[in-house]
Amino acid sequence: MSKVQLPTKGPLLTRSGWSSFIVALIAVCAVVPVLNLWTPVDSIWHLSDYAVGLVGKIMCYAICALAMDLIWGYTGILSLGHGLFFALGGYAMGMYLMRQIGRDGNYKSDLPDFMVFLDWKTLPWHWAMSGSFGATLFLVVAAPALVAGIFGFFAFRSRIKGVYFSIITQAMTFAAMLLFFRNETGFGGNNGFTDFKRILGLPMATTSMRMTLFVLTGLTLLGFFLFAKWLVGSKYGRVLQAIRDAETRVMFSGYAPLGYKLSIWVISAVMCGVAGALYVTQVGIINPSEMSPANSIEIAVWAAVGGRATLVGPILGAFIVNGAKSWLTVAYPEFWLYFLGALFIAVTLFLPDGVVGLVKKLKGNKA
Repeated sequence: MSKVQLPTKGPLLTRSGWSSFIVALIAVCAVVPVLNLWTPVDSIWHLSDYAVGLVGKIMCYAICALAMDLIWGYTGILSLGHGLFFALGGYAMGMYLMRQIGRDGNYKSDLPDFMVFLDWKTLPWHWAMSGSFGATLFLVVAAPALVAGIFGFFAFRSRIKGVYFSIITQAMTFAAMLLFFRNETGFGGNNGFTDFKRILGLPMATTSMRMTLFVLTGLTLLGFFLFAKWLVGSKYGRVLQAIRDAETRVMFSGYAPLGYKLSIWVISAVMCGVAGALYVTQVGIINPSEMSPANSIEIAVWAAVGGRATLVGPILGAFIVNGAKSWLTVAYPEFWLYFLGALFIAVTLFLPDGVVGLVKKLKGNKA
């Protein structure tokens, strides 16, 4: 009787993959800072503060797209509610930044301005930990994880899947958006949080702080990429892909899909929460519109355009779509939504494997 040959685990990245990773690392940590901080403004090589902020924002979106690829591309679960986890991380960081304003606000009060305007006398109970940066980092991770864990447990235990799961995730984020719009919840209502001034006691409106946050965002994106690459290449990742392809067979093989689906769902939510926290520090505002169903749908579009189950594809898709959005909303603002819809339809019909799949196909034909 012959033995079954189990698949061997390959390297984390190929030689060309490591080369690309190192190039990206050098670009984030050295090239961009040099072009922005030490290159003369009148030079053709100078990178403006606007460009740095735009790329930093897109890198936050790329983390969300990477998180979507883990849950959709590798596990086969399409979520249309990941904008909620992104916003929860952003609100957790925003609460800390609002406390950092101190008495520099318009009302010269220890309370945030919107609370003074609404005649609040004390901080709500859920703001108790907002004065500590360490507690804030914990909340950035814990808040999305808790919400995702509770929702995912009941959804996966009930074996809700397919389009029904997508619909209830969208309903979840829409309900949360309506809740955060209410002034009495203590999250700033429709205006949200803005007018941030300091982080860790240091002013935020400086070029050096902006570059520090940019580099931190880039390192986080690269770190999450390596983590996701390791995860999908492990035995755990192979089980996730088996669940995507044939969940019933996985159950008959002795594996319980609930634990795997719930764990990757929570991991994906935490990644979005971290992206939201980094986003708020660079953009300078967070409000309930970040929870809109349209934002969650866009995350799925980024993953689809770049190429699902590739990891690098969703990151590329986030840059392509948001780069086009940044240009089109200025040049042709009335056509942006038509472009986004047409792009998603074209990818669905003609590029089911996304841009990365197209590149692989062209390389195969050339070979």
